[in-house]
Amino acid sequence: MQIGLLLPAGQAQLAAGGSVTDIVDIAVRAERLGFDSVWAGDSLSRARVEPLTLLTAVAQATETVRLGTATLIPAYRHPAQAALTISSLDLVSGGRLIIGVGAGFPGRSEHEFDLVGVDFKTRFSYLDDTVALWKQLWTGHPESFHGKVLHYDWLPEVPRPAQPGGPPVWLGGITPAALRRAGKLYDGWLPYPPDPADYASGLATIREQGRDITPALFATVHLGGGTAALEEYCQATYQAPLDWVGKIQVMITGGPDEVIAQLRRFAEAGARHILLRIAALDPREIDHQLAGLAEILSPLRRTLEHESP
Repeated sequence: MQIGLLLPAGQAQLAAGGSVTDIVDIAVRAERLGFDSVWAGDSLSRARVEPLTLLTAVAQATETVRLGTATLIPAYRHPAQAALTISSLDLVSGGRLIIGVGAGFPGRSEHEFDLVGVDFKTRFSYLDDTVALWKQLWTGHPESFHGKVLHYDWLPEVPRPAQPGGPPVWLGGITPAALRRAGKLYDGWLPYPPDPADYASGLATIREQGRDITPALFATVHLGGGTAALEEYCQATYQAPLDWVGKIQVMITGGPDEVIAQLRRFAEAGARHILLRIAALDPREIDHQLAGLAEILSPLRRTLEHESP
């Protein structure tokens, strides 16, 4: 069982007094406290420190912790240039990179795709083509690439990543189509469903494809703050109420035993790498929450390892 931490790199945290130096320091502390991974999110409409840039700084400040994107939206970057950037970051980190990817969210991402000139209707094919192109560039020097929507008659040479074959690529999403694609094309699965039963059934669908992937979970947590803390976080981050966000994403609050118990249900459903996002904005509260999570990290890991199938 692996436990990760999402770095607080959004505009809401920066506006509350955070800084890029603070974010890198949090990553260093997370490594020292025993977290297995640290992650950075991606968005155009919700301003944040660009994830691949941030993780480059984190890679130089840390030694062993895995680095991940949760999740990168490949459509926002040219596919060949992104392959070069990701390969370079994997080299800088010494092979510690995981690339979580997504295709945007209906009703929220259309204007972002319009901005970068990608047809939102083709977002899944664009994503799959991009990842396929990355893997070809990471393992060789293809002369051309012709997928469903991406077509290149000339491609640049990309330095080989530190990890043979390139960093593992995990897919976000829990729609039936996403589950089928995760099982066929990707190395891991990083969803955030509120209901552990949905997680279990989704993982079963993925495993029907016959490939061995890493089942992960993205969970938002706040120790001891109750729903008021989650409500404040949702409003600041999504400009939407907890009632709406909580129907889409797993949001957990309560004392240490309650948080462990709720995460245990996802471990029972099959999750093996749980990424925790702290639902806080103020740097002092983030520090307090991080210290609290560190105190329960060992019992949490023991409990989840015991419960995982």
